[in-house]
This record gives sequence, structure tokens and C-alpha cells, in this order.
Amino acid sequence: MASLLIFVTLFHLITLAILFIATMDKSWWVWDSKQSSDLWYNCRFDNETEKWFCITAEDTEWLQAVQVLMILSVVFSSISFMIFLGQLFTMSKGGLFYLTGVCQGFAGLNGFAAVLIYTLHNKEIVQDTQKLSAGHFGHCFFMAWACVPLLLCSGMMYIHLRKRE
Repeated sequence: MASLLIFVTLFHLITLAILFIATMDKSWWVWDSKQSSDLWYNCRFDNETEKWFCITAEDTEWLQAVQVLMILSVVFSSISFMIFLGQLFTMSKGGLFYLTGVCQGFAGLNGFAAVLIYTLHNKEIVQDTQKLSAGHFGHCFFMAWACVPLLLCSGMMYIHLRKRE
């Protein structure tokens, strides 16, 4: 039972870390190694100063929707972990972790909605920073997509998980 508990806890924390990095890092859309765009900033690398210069991304309704949904996904996953820890120490033997699973499921659904909106409306989100065809999706976008099934599987795992002595 201890190994299962360690696995579930590590799985949740790793998924939460990947989700947080996908939300905060700077490569949802990449043109080359010197220019990228994320949910918050458009960044360009200056060769002379060897520093990144970032300006705030132009707010569109689609970008704001993706921002809100990704933040909600991180918040729901964090709350889910706190609820799991609380239920682990207060729940009676034989209880199921329904509330933890539901919160984790909501995190997965919010993440799914965010990456789906970004996929379908990236033309409106990226806009005229450069030609859209010259760039491609960055690693944070793929990390966010990878988090969706991880969060949903984790939610299902919590719903079926029963507390034992």
C-alpha cells in the first residue's frame, strides 16, 4: 500500500509540475531559436546584448480564455492535491477519494479546453508578430497537451482509489 501511495503522490506532483511549466514557460509558439511567444509575452533574443527582450502579448479574447483556463487547471490540480492529503489523513478506512478525483478531472478538462482553443485559434492569438506559417508550436504547447490525459487518468485513478490501513 505504501508503494501505491508513493506512486500516486509522485504522479500527481509530476503532472502538476509539468502543467505549471507549460503555463509559465515562454514557448507556446516558436519562429526560430531567437523569437517565441507564450501565453503572457512575445520574446525576441538580441544577439548584441545576449538577452531576451519581452513585451506583453496583445490581449485577445482567445488568449485571455487560454490564460484563464490554464490557470484554472493549475489551481484545480493544486487544490486536488491538498484535498488528497487532507482526505488521506482524515478519511475513514474504505473511503473513496471522490472529491480529489473530481477536482483533478476538472483540471484536465480545463487544460483540454485551453489547448484546444489555442490549437484552433492560434491565428487570432499570435496575430501579426510574424507570419504564422514561418513558426510552429513550441514545447510548452506539447507539454500542455501531454498533461490532459495525465490529469484525466489521475482523476479516474483517484475516483477508484480506496483508503486502506
